Amino acid sequence: MTSTSILSRLQRLEDGTYVATYGAFVLQTALQPIFGEDANGDLLLSAFEGLVRAKRGSEPVAPSQFFPQVNPSDLPEVDSLLRTLHILNTGLLNRRAAKLFVNFHPGMFLTLQAIRHEVDRIALATHEAGMKPEQIVCEITRKKNEDLKAITHFAASLRELGFKTAVDEYGAQDSDAERVAILKPEFVKFETTWVLEFMQDPTGFALLKVMVEQFMERGIQPIFEGLEELSQVELCQELGVPLMQGYVLARPEIAPTSFNRTYPEPFEHVRPQISAARPAMPSFGTGRRASAFGKRGA
Repeated sequence: MTSTSILSRLQRLEDGTYVATYGAFVLQTALQPIFGEDANGDLLLSAFEGLVRAKRGSEPVAPSQFFPQVNPSDLPEVDSLLRTLHILNTGLLNRRAAKLFVNFHPGMFLTLQAIRHEVDRIALATHEAGMKPEQIVCEITRKKNEDLKAITHFAASLRELGFKTAVDEYGAQDSDAERVAILKPEFVKFETTWVLEFMQDPTGFALLKVMVEQFMERGIQPIFEGLEELSQVELCQELGVPLMQGYVLARPEIAPTSFNRTYPEPFEHVRPQISAARPAMPSFGTGRRASAFGKRGA
């Protein structure tokens, strides 16, 4: 797989969506909504996270099983291919404001030339998708023995063109605060297990509240993900978390998704039922309200 082969590995289907191929695998985009709140405390679709869904023939293959089968020398190209795929498919939604979070794996683009080439690819895909640079957020995942100097250069190169960055899994390592200080991201995704554990303890809850407030004061938006219960959404609202993601709000959907019908622009307050037994989500003690979102099929 060569660096000139990315576009040749993309195919547009009759429904307008794009898929990609790698060996015997067909790669699709799944999008999971990320929600913020309006001034009244109602949940509004603010962003998507791009996720890969792989198939071999008619059989789905989990990402944890797909990536180990990628030739190590092909990993940078596959990583780039998936970002391009997710950007193009999100562009088909024609959302004016919603952002797209795409993963970036450090250690794959170590030279300044490789980093510049990858930034140019992201810019080209964004232009082709009809999206604005500020709608694309590169989510920088943590890898062992990562080269912070190269990653910092990558983040700075993106920022020069108007793109945004996010640090993933905040709270999982003692060095995370230093990492945020170096990379200067616009978003921070908190590590799910760590957050859910701290939310159940009064001392941990107080610490999370302080951290959220401090990030907001610095112009960094925290994101809490992995939310699977309504009580967790309520706790996030008490903490003042600006962005939330999880199955209790919306499951990922493979492109083409139904999200333009479910959450159309301009943002309307959509209150689908969680189940026949539970009508609508009530107001919380914080004075903010959350729309009741059902668990949607992938």
